This record gives sequence, C-alpha cells and structure tokens, in this order.
Amino acid sequence: MTLIYGIKTCDTCRKAGKSLGVELTDIRAEPLSNEQLERFYAQFGEALVNTRSTTWRGLSEGERTRAPLDLLADHPTLMKRPVIEKDGQLYLGWGKDVQAALL
Repeated sequence: MTLIYGIKTCDTCRKAGKSLGVELTDIRAEPLSNEQLERFYAQFGEALVNTRSTTWRGLSEGERTRAPLDLLADHPTLMKRPVIEKDGQLYLGWGKDVQAALL
C-alpha cells in the first residue's frame, strides 16, 4: 500500500500521485497526527522542515527557534513534500532517487 502526504495545490505532490496512481492525503485538510509527525521526523530529521518555503520566510526569528515538531503541527505547509509511505518505508520528496526506488 502506498500513501502520499502533501498539499493538493503542490505541483510536485500532484506529479508523484499521478505517477504512482495514488490519491494524495492533503495535510491541510487532514492534519497529521503527533505520532505521524514524530515518525517522519525520526526518519528525516531537520530535512522534514522546508526552510525554503514562503511559510518559513514569513515566520519571525523567534518562531523559527521553536521545536521542529511544534512548528510542523502549527504550520503543516512547512513540511517538505511529499512524504511517501510504501510498504512501511518512508521517502521524502520526489527527486530522481525516490522516483527510481518507487517506479
């Protein structure tokens, strides 16, 4: 079973979903649980927080120093996308390495 977590307006998430033939779980409409966030963070660490996003640029310096899991819970669009789960294995992004592993 394959699951994709991202945002429905994200082109990369839509490409991944179309290529894999899987419907996207929009993390704005269906927020991730604390357990999911902890699992994703345990796998990817700081890479899970997209510091190049417009959401990140809109945060104050004080907010940027908060714990990553708290930031992701409050601002789901800070998550680097997509997070893909296939057969218990997690993948981050839709780069050539992830595409090669999943297609």
